[in-house]
Amino acid sequence: MGKTVLMLAGDFVEDYEVMVPYQALLSVGVKVDVVCPGKRKGEVIATAVHDFVGFQTYAETRGHNFVINKTFEDVKLEDYDGLYVCGGRAPEYIRLNKRVIEIVQSFFEKKLPVAAICHGIQVLTPANVLQGRTLTAYPAIGPDITVAGGIYKEVDADKAVVDDNLVTSPAWPGHPAILKEFYRILGITIA
Repeated sequence: MGKTVLMLAGDFVEDYEVMVPYQALLSVGVKVDVVCPGKRKGEVIATAVHDFVGFQTYAETRGHNFVINKTFEDVKLEDYDGLYVCGGRAPEYIRLNKRVIEIVQSFFEKKLPVAAICHGIQVLTPANVLQGRTLTAYPAIGPDITVAGGIYKEVDADKAVVDDNLVTSPAWPGHPAILKEFYRILGITIA
């Protein structure tokens, strides 16, 4: 039986951090429902491209449109084998949605696989699920992890950190690493 993953996104999600894992998961037979609070199936979210171009932090430009393929209010948690939390600017506001926090807490309570990349960890911190966990994120999110009781591990942008059912990566260069580990904890074997 195939796996089904719930993917949390929103307006100005980082373009690569929604597009790449969505397409990669589909390519190995995983069904992926991408949702955004307040959005219905068929509606569009805007993506943003984050890149380093000579400033002290990343610059942001407008990315593609991404079509939501599941209505947020129709999510039934028992339908999912794993959770993927995208990065970008979306996490800073979708984490204010009470149902988003309940979704995150449910996946952790059931010890189901959870992947979060870059700023996606901002969705985990207010859910009170990081106590004693070791994880990584975009460096600016490191203090948030510590305040939430987690252990921030600084790694290169192309790496991932695994702590039991949780896999994290600092940014989109880490897609090969985070996806490899997410497949593993989902029980997907690629031969």
